[in-house]
Amino acid sequence: MRIVLISGIVFVHVPYDPATSPYAGNYGGFDWLRVFLGDSLFRVGVPCLSAISGYLLFRRGLDRFDYRKTLKTKARTVLLPFLLWNGAFLALVFVAQGEEISSGYLPDVADANAREWLTLVFALEGMPINLPLYFLRDLLLCIVLSPALAWLIKRYPAQTLAVLLVYVVLPFPNGIFLKKSILLGFSAGIYLSLHEVDIRRFDRFSWAIVVAFIAAALLLSALLYQYGPDFPIWLDMLRSLTALFGIAGSWAVSALLVRTSIGASLARVGGLSFWIFCTHFPLLVLFWMIWNRMDVAYYPTFYCTAPFVAIATLACAHALARRWLPNVTAILTGSRTGSTLKASERAPTVRSEPSPQQRT
Repeated sequence: MRIVLISGIVFVHVPYDPATSPYAGNYGGFDWLRVFLGDSLFRVGVPCLSAISGYLLFRRGLDRFDYRKTLKTKARTVLLPFLLWNGAFLALVFVAQGEEISSGYLPDVADANAREWLTLVFALEGMPINLPLYFLRDLLLCIVLSPALAWLIKRYPAQTLAVLLVYVVLPFPNGIFLKKSILLGFSAGIYLSLHEVDIRRFDRFSWAIVVAFIAAALLLSALLYQYGPDFPIWLDMLRSLTALFGIAGSWAVSALLVRTSIGASLARVGGLSFWIFCTHFPLLVLFWMIWNRMDVAYYPTFYCTAPFVAIATLACAHALARRWLPNVTAILTGSRTGSTLKASERAPTVRSEPSPQQRT
């Protein structure tokens, strides 16, 4: 599901300007489709990826959780790639803006003060220069807080999740997090692990869950399109709830997908999903800059081609990097160089009930 969710996230980050905003209504039904994909359906990616991370972190239980070892491991698999990808993009933007390239497309790096630089590099107070990497920043915070979260969820699961749900849905300040849904998704994953919830028992309702989630996403997109881009508080709350419901919707999709040949192939992509996640935003910005220089006015053409070209380009680049620079690729992807599944777990047709790890 990681590669499926991250491919959807690529659509969330397709650039546009005020004239081509989906809420400007210049392209009719196509604009509504963009709202459905970018602001509704694929917004489930972040909370669902968070839930996967929380679930896998405690899959061996609380007693066998080694906090020091976890921090050491995550420094290599999450923190280091975050710093490398974000720092490299920041350096590239700095050089480009010095040559009067990319001005107006990205934050002004050359004239930024020290505090703004710290935020662009480390996402201390706002989004990093490589925008999607805010997820890694908030995920690291969740990992740092994981012992406290696990203790609370183990002893007071309903109360803890209820408090976090209120924090996420109601218009409270984000506090130390850039995206509040990451904390709740991560905590929900911890709950499923520590309380040994057999989430496969819901697989028989997969079609019903998928249909219900798509219906909810369609309703949300209609409301967003009607009221956007300045949403009332109640609509923001509804958007948060729909994204959280997407965790269940994504799991139901995995139940249908994992037994197919496509699902079996996706389960073996290894570090490609992480590679795409870290690199797609700079590439999309580059495509947007090139597009604007081509003086082509019909934006739907860009929207319908840029995400697919980006994913295909990055898949090829990842394959070449793994072949020619395997050690560097391992560092850049946090040692995600291959499938995390054993060979015996890769073929869904061999198992009547694919494991949760196989589906994530």
